[in-house]
Amino acid sequence: MLGYVIRRLAIAVVILFASSFLVYILAAYAGDPLEDLRQSRDPNREALIAQRTAALNLDVPPVLRYFLWLRGAIGCVVPFGATCDLGTSLQGFEVTELLSRAIAQTVLLVTAATILSIVIGIALGIISALRQYSGLDYGVTFMAFLFFSLPVFWVAVLLKEFGAIRFNDFLAEASFSPVAIVLAGIVVGLVVYGASYGTTRTRVLVSGGAAATTMVLMLGIGASGWLRTPFLGIPGILLVGGLISVGVTFLIAGFRNKRALYSGLTAVGVAAIVYFPIQSVLGDDASWLLIAGLGVVTLIVGAVIGYAFGGYDRSQNIRIGALSAFFAGGLVLLDRFMQSWPQYVGHPRIRNRPISTVGSSTPGFDEGFWLSGIDTMTHLILPTAALMLVALAGYSRYSRASMLEIMNMDYIRTARAKGASERSVVMRHAFRNALIPLATLIAFDIGALIGGAVITENVFAFTGMGQLFIQALVIVDLNPLMGVFLVTGILAMVFNLVADLLYSVLDPRVRVKA
Repeated sequence: MLGYVIRRLAIAVVILFASSFLVYILAAYAGDPLEDLRQSRDPNREALIAQRTAALNLDVPPVLRYFLWLRGAIGCVVPFGATCDLGTSLQGFEVTELLSRAIAQTVLLVTAATILSIVIGIALGIISALRQYSGLDYGVTFMAFLFFSLPVFWVAVLLKEFGAIRFNDFLAEASFSPVAIVLAGIVVGLVVYGASYGTTRTRVLVSGGAAATTMVLMLGIGASGWLRTPFLGIPGILLVGGLISVGVTFLIAGFRNKRALYSGLTAVGVAAIVYFPIQSVLGDDASWLLIAGLGVVTLIVGAVIGYAFGGYDRSQNIRIGALSAFFAGGLVLLDRFMQSWPQYVGHPRIRNRPISTVGSSTPGFDEGFWLSGIDTMTHLILPTAALMLVALAGYSRYSRASMLEIMNMDYIRTARAKGASERSVVMRHAFRNALIPLATLIAFDIGALIGGAVITENVFAFTGMGQLFIQALVIVDLNPLMGVFLVTGILAMVFNLVADLLYSVLDPRVRVKA
């Protein structure tokens, strides 16, 4: 394994060197970085040209200039190497500073969208494969092709209109009409009916219960004004956390392992018990470092709970206990943000219109950890939704095709013939193998997304990697352009290596050797 990784890294270095040289030379001959100064009527034009020429080594031929750039770039990629120096832009800004700001904006933008699109897309694809040629399958297929074919800028504009402008108007009243309640209940009932399995009677009962629950919840939300003053509290954490724990137990272990279910429910109960004591810790001086530390403690506590329940499979107990504790802790954190929601909406800078359409945050808004956190989240909702809707269409199609192929394999028929439950067949035998073809796709997409979502960044005024690259390309600003190329090239190769290593994890038959 180690020899294989070393060999792949050595090949990656050669590829990165050759490709960066080619890009640098092509970009250097594509335009004149002094064009704006040559056309200037500034009296000290010649002095400015000489200054830029000296700062960017423009008097050196591009082939030799590349090696000057490479000498500084090596310090950025070699551990314990020289100082990282990627040069300056045409405007005199350090490229490392431009990249640090752009990467932060891009990561902030694409992380949630990537995770949600992968999880939701794969889930929809697998469910539609298991319900092949059903109404749900046709519906998911239609929506996937619709979003896959729509241009992302148009999706973004629609989200601005309906997800921000009209939704902010709706929040002024925050109540649902009877027609909207009935329609929502019918839609949820149809979706649940298509996704559930069993006898027709069971599916009708489950879908009817889901539809009734949806309508009751919408009535309660409208009557209580929950959207204006949202909260979960201990009852909400116990209810939602308990449902999540039951779902996690069903997917991982099934309901035969009662100790695993008890581990998850106990972890949710512990989260409810510490709800009030933890409020003093989550004060106005909280930080993301504190939240990360509490997350680690939460996982440890959940794992300990699972181990304490013992039984014939403690590993299942530990996984379920840790996951249930993690999600329950997330609900406690969500509730804390909800407590600050009314204060945020009523802030003079927000003026009861919390969903923003541009930027990554409100300029100059610094009102503590919780209000600033809400401000960042509300700015990310629309661009995250735009990227997610377009990306999950592809994941759902790939995962559906992969799952259909796996479900027709001989070992799936053998597992069913041996009496394995449908949950065991799907989760233990089919799901893991269905992920193998997706490993390369996911790794490639993650590496590519770090390069920036150019159109989405432009529509929502995010100054990320994509915008930095396009701006540098237009004015032939070589150093920022090569800085973006260096980052995206390294990430693409790293994630391709990760995809190859994932094959050996997902499929024991695959072994990587030097």
